Amino acid sequence: MPLAAPGILLVDNSPSFARMVATRVGERLGLPVTVAGTLAEAQRHLLDPGRYFLALTGLVLADADSDAILDYFAGTGVPTVVVSGVYDDEVRQRVLGRNIVDCVLKNTPDSVDYLVWLARRLERNRHIAALVVDDSQAARALATSMLKLYGFDVLEAADGESALRVIASNPRVRMLITDFEMPGMNGLELVRRIRALHARDHLAIIGVSGSDSQSLVAQFLKNGANDFLHKPWSREEFFCRVSQNVDNLELIGTLHDLATRDFLTGLPNRRHFFDRGVQMFSGARKQGLVVAMLDIDHFKHVNDTYGHDVGDIAIQAVAGAVTRHARAQDLPARFGGEEFVLIAPGLSADEAVASLERLRASIEATCIPLPDGRHITVTVSIGVCLSGESLSAMMSEADRCLYVAKASGRNRVEVRLPVDCPG
Repeated sequence: MPLAAPGILLVDNSPSFARMVATRVGERLGLPVTVAGTLAEAQRHLLDPGRYFLALTGLVLADADSDAILDYFAGTGVPTVVVSGVYDDEVRQRVLGRNIVDCVLKNTPDSVDYLVWLARRLERNRHIAALVVDDSQAARALATSMLKLYGFDVLEAADGESALRVIASNPRVRMLITDFEMPGMNGLELVRRIRALHARDHLAIIGVSGSDSQSLVAQFLKNGANDFLHKPWSREEFFCRVSQNVDNLELIGTLHDLATRDFLTGLPNRRHFFDRGVQMFSGARKQGLVVAMLDIDHFKHVNDTYGHDVGDIAIQAVAGAVTRHARAQDLPARFGGEEFVLIAPGLSADEAVASLERLRASIEATCIPLPDGRHITVTVSIGVCLSGESLSAMMSEADRCLYVAKASGRNRVEVRLPVDCPG
């Protein structure tokens, strides 16, 4: 049985506030929220390791004072946010003097929205690796402890060369924090070398330094850093800048997906297919390339009989089968309407035919559930080209083969073999 996804523990003496937060988090994030009204109850829930990635706690509970609450949660290892009815400088210092992520004033109009954002940010941070580069062990330890508190998987490097090796071996690194003054390669040179390989929209870089040089910030930014922090930095500023840069990476990724992916199926769209496909064709001269065009048979009948909503469900089901069938090096895409395209490098003629026959059979065997409890099945016709002078020429030939497959009875694979292939 798969393990349940980690959730949120909400500890508060106000049932109405707890219900409001739990409902909002559940609706917006789809994350499980467990509510506890006392510290003892919270302690029982936290006996289950790994069950929670975040705790939200008030400072007024029936069985503990605020210092006991802060001390307990600071020692659990679970990132904790204090939600307080009072937030003055004294409370702020007491909270941020411990291993606590943040303190939120619960009575402001946007406090629940902020908590939802914070929960989303900390949940997503669990899937991101961050790299801290600094020759000072104490400085690395401080930044590392803060990033771990915010949920990141943190890696460390003591110099620029080590940092480059870590990045090369760990593609999950999306955030890098580098000091300026380091032996050998300084922070500016490290940023320049990283930017030669990784764009700003893939890897966020924050430069840090204790120098008073007024030009250093501009130098970091001009050489490719996304942001800059002066040492010594405050915990709140550190968290805000890190979160803002990771948010920006995700926003850019979302915009990229909107531009390159089909909304209905999640597959690459026609535009992205041509951009990437031309590159694949140019790079596959030696190993060869297969281009296949797929079309759902009698799709107009599906729409006319069941409606366009069911037609969309059928398209999604076929897209899912194509996605599962494609290898990591393949490029599947939705070409338009009920038509799909697939580029597969490095297959022989026999391998290509066998692979596409398996895809055709898997789609035919797929039982597609409808909202009203009924099920339908669909079939596809596939046209295949194994060689050509250009991607456009191969697609034209694959499309011609698709037409032949349709005319020959549908639910079949039609292949144009290369001239030198014995067939």
